[in-house]
Amino acid sequence: MIKQTIAKKNTKLSTIPTRAPKGADRSKIEKETKKMTKRIAELQEMLYANNDKNLLIVFQGMDSSGKDGSTRSTFKYCSPSGVSAYGFKKPTDEEFAHDFLWRVHQQAPRKGEIKIFIRSHYEDILIQRVHKWIDKKRVDARIEAINAWEKLLVVDNNTTVLKFYLHLSKARQLEKLTERKEEEDKFFKHNPGDWEERKLWNSYRRCYEDAINRSAIPWYIIPVDDRWYRNYVIASVVLETLEKFKLSWPPLKDEK
Repeated sequence: MIKQTIAKKNTKLSTIPTRAPKGADRSKIEKETKKMTKRIAELQEMLYANNDKNLLIVFQGMDSSGKDGSTRSTFKYCSPSGVSAYGFKKPTDEEFAHDFLWRVHQQAPRKGEIKIFIRSHYEDILIQRVHKWIDKKRVDARIEAINAWEKLLVVDNNTTVLKFYLHLSKARQLEKLTERKEEEDKFFKHNPGDWEERKLWNSYRRCYEDAINRSAIPWYIIPVDDRWYRNYVIASVVLETLEKFKLSWPPLKDEK
């Protein structure tokens, strides 16, 4: 049932579905998602208790692809003491005065923690590239630096990195952006700039494909037009990853 795609070289996003498979039973899937997210919470507590490894989760995608919603759904039962999220926005003057990874490294997960990046270091080879604020030479250097930085976390801090590209259709994005102008509980999400960025959809798609195809650590391409299915696929990947840690409760410490 799960249709998760791990990106490989020369991935073409246009060939990958953005919706749930035909015949998928929403009711059953939502029940299974709830079971998985509760199990994630159990394993997260063990991860926190052992304090010897950590998990970094990156959510990237077009505007309104569901980065916040994916975070809420997957970790809703987890303890806030061992899970934190950070949303990367336009850099401050202080951040602009440093290299582009300076602000990112400060948010890297500590041991025992699950850290969620809502947008990430990849913004600096997406929006800046689409708007031609950096040239190809700078893009290439930044991709090389990103790959090296992610490998550093893996080797030096026992970090597992999960990267999710939230694969949204242009038609579904239109629906979600329109909701932000028409539904009171979504007004706070409305940003006129999102409509301007939407005009650059094809440029963003090309830049995403290039970033995905040149990543040292592969991406999961997640269909997100059906949010209930998105939640299911992401939870399944996170749970599978945590289960592979073979976690157990640490023994009682010797009082001596």
